[in-house]
Parts: sequence; structure tokens; C-alpha cells
Amino acid sequence: MFKRGILTAALTLATLTFAGNAPAQTLSYADAVTKLAADCGTDIQKLCKGLNLGSGRIADCLQQNAAKVSPTCKGSLTSVFQSITQREHAQTAYERVCQRDMSKSCSGIKGDGFVLACLVKKEKRVSKECNQVITDAGWR
Repeated sequence: MFKRGILTAALTLATLTFAGNAPAQTLSYADAVTKLAADCGTDIQKLCKGLNLGSGRIADCLQQNAAKVSPTCKGSLTSVFQSITQREHAQTAYERVCQRDMSKSCSGIKGDGFVLACLVKKEKRVSKECNQVITDAGWR
């Protein structure tokens, strides 16, 4: 629960304060929480001690204390936000980007999971763009 609260706070804060422009390699949600707990836990304990995690309280606290948040935490907030955003965009774009590859290489296969498994298995025959969106979505 604490880690999920940190992720929610971090994503909210990063959206409002620290988001940058450079793309990042995607992280799983679990890896994102672990990174934020390691890099921002001290800041949260120091600046937001005693606050409940729900209702965006931690994010509000970090935003109010943005000038005091450590550079390490700020950097992690930025990279985690970029990574999660990239992952979500790839998951949304997957069907559009891979439509031709699905028709060409996996036409007789039914079911989303089976089609994805087919594309992964036939990686060498699948377009560079489709392979990249599968990787960015965290499915490889």
C-alpha cells in the first residue's frame, strides 16, 4: 500500500512539476514503485511524515515542498513518469501499429493473447515498428 501510494504521488507530482522531454526505457509498475521508494522514500519521510497515502496527500506534500525535494528524487520522478507514459502509449497504439503484421504473420490466430504470442514468436518477420511497440508496452 505504501509503495502504491508513492507511485501515485510521484506520477501526480511528475505530471505537475518535473516532466521532461527525453524518452525513457519503459519500466514495469513494480520496478517504478521500487525505484521511487528507493529514491524518494527519504524525502517523503522527511517532508511528508505522518500523512496518509490516499487522496493525493503525498503528491500534494511533495509539490508544496518541491524546492526541498532532493535532485535524486526529482530525477527519478521524471524518468519514472516518462517511462510509464511511454508504456501506456505503446499499449494503446499496439493494435494500430501491428495491424499489418497481425494480418500478414498471424492471420488464422484468434484471441488477443495468442496473436501477441504469435507476433513475439515471429519477431524476425515482424516490422521494426511493431517489435518496438511490443517492447515498449512491456510485453516482451
